[in-house]
Amino acid sequence: MKIEHIAFWVQDLERVKAFYETYFGAVSNEKYHNPIKNFQSYFLSFKEGARIELMHKPDVQGVSQTYENQRLGVVHLAISVGSKEKVDSLTSQLKNDGFQVVGQPRTTGDGYYESVILDPENNIIEITE
Repeated sequence: MKIEHIAFWVQDLERVKAFYETYFGAVSNEKYHNPIKNFQSYFLSFKEGARIELMHKPDVQGVSQTYENQRLGVVHLAISVGSKEKVDSLTSQLKNDGFQVVGQPRTTGDGYYESVILDPENNIIEITE
């Protein structure tokens, strides 16, 4: 078995899609639009591993998560970039581009080298080697 994809409801479909394409090399399919349900989505694929489905429906409401005030359910998404140097470089680039770094690059107690950032809609992303 394998995880095929994970889905996120988002407010700004195009902005979040561009974020994952720009910083993590995601490749998007064509936008799916169901006018009857007023639903739109993209599937983002990576070189390997599970895909991300970004979904938007105007009437879906939610409580925005912050790093300090997390909610039950899926907590974070970890994306491996291949090396400590790439973790450092991408974290620095994201910070310079105005994204919030909530965990500086470090080796965790369980042996992962990672940083933690927030995507455009405050989803917690661990960048690992």
